[in-house]
Amino acid sequence: MRKTLGLTTAVLLGLGLPVQANDAPVALIIAQGGLGDGSWNDTAYAGFQAGLAETGLDGKPIESNDVAAQGEEIMRRAADAGFGLVISLEWIHGEPMEMLAPDYPDTDWVIMNQTRQGANVASVVFGEHEGSYLAGALAAQVTTDTSIPGINADPVIGVIGGVKSPGIDKFISGFIEGAKAINPDVEVKVAYAETFGDPAKGEQMAQAMFDEGADIVYQVAGGTGIGIINAAKASGHYAIGVDTDQDGIAPGSVLTSMVKRVDVAVAGILRDYKADKFPGGTEMVFGLAQNGVGLSPMTHTKDIIPAAYLERVEALKADIISGKITVWDVSTQGYPDFFN
Repeated sequence: MRKTLGLTTAVLLGLGLPVQANDAPVALIIAQGGLGDGSWNDTAYAGFQAGLAETGLDGKPIESNDVAAQGEEIMRRAADAGFGLVISLEWIHGEPMEMLAPDYPDTDWVIMNQTRQGANVASVVFGEHEGSYLAGALAAQVTTDTSIPGINADPVIGVIGGVKSPGIDKFISGFIEGAKAINPDVEVKVAYAETFGDPAKGEQMAQAMFDEGADIVYQVAGGTGIGIINAAKASGHYAIGVDTDQDGIAPGSVLTSMVKRVDVAVAGILRDYKADKFPGGTEMVFGLAQNGVGLSPMTHTKDIIPAAYLERVEALKADIISGKITVWDVSTQGYPDFFN
């Protein structure tokens, strides 16, 4: 049911007249790392812009230097300012969003990468563990094939997360599981940068892993991950990109990217909101079966990867979609023994 906002809200918005709820402006809260990360935030913002253009809605991104700690304050200010739809890309905002949503029943709320309760809260969950499983399976095959430039004979690969959290470890766990499905003896080095916005630190950490024998490092660190890709290029080894197709950042040095279609999710939510069909109280799942995650086309590396490796990855993908393989999900199942 469409509702009309009060005159005070309309004046606050600078519109001069009352507006219907599904015509009220929309906000996208940018996660740690900020815009310009070439990854999660930028991909979501591209979908946000596309959704605004398609629906004719007004909207703006909201950034903060301390978006994690100021979550409740940021979200309350957005609702008080008259935004009818507030989408947060920051994982840490899940709990405060669930708590404050009842205070703003006429505001629609969206949280990413977790499930939260509330009639006016929509949860968007991706199958990062499934896509990361495929990335790990590919890496485990490539890492001992010395016929590929930049690869040594040691079964050692790595992954660097932004911060240790279930949201990030969902990627890392899937990557480890996929790698060990190919080779149980593969060593997967794991480290955390404790930041999503420090490319220099990412480069330093990745170079350390390369120095320790890894020849492929998966980045799950937002803007910090740009440094991981730079380190791969500088050392003659490989990075694996995340969230968006990052293969072109350093052509030939990014083995593949685990693409996460948050842009599709965000644009779709704006369409539903505009059509007065906001999916409040529901969980939307974007996994391999929904084409919500997957590996990049590998435009710059496909010619150096043996076809048999890619065929093996495709077979694993089919088995996951059919249910023959169930990938462990840290966010709902806790931590598996192989993660330790």
